[in-house]
Amino acid sequence: MAVEIVDAQDAGRYEARVDGSDRTAGISQYIRTPELIAFVHTEVAPDFEGKGVGAALVRQSLDEARAAGLRVLAVCPFYSGWIQRHPDYQDLLYQSRSSVTD
Repeated sequence: MAVEIVDAQDAGRYEARVDGSDRTAGISQYIRTPELIAFVHTEVAPDFEGKGVGAALVRQSLDEARAAGLRVLAVCPFYSGWIQRHPDYQDLLYQSRSSVTD
């Protein structure tokens, strides 16, 4: 099964398509700024769950974030769990630099 990932910037999400189909097999919704990309929601169609579609979405979007020099805020539990299991991506995680305290 070949998974193709495209960045649908106008929709603010990455989309996964399988085996050249026009049907969207999964999405990763994001909010992007010049320095940061926050992944807020990931969804995979039920008939594609457990087939690597979600992992392909995460891996490609994080690789593109790295190439663009963006920090990553993993609001989505799927993203945060995936990054925890793949330490080679943990360096992308956003760290607050604020020194403001209550």
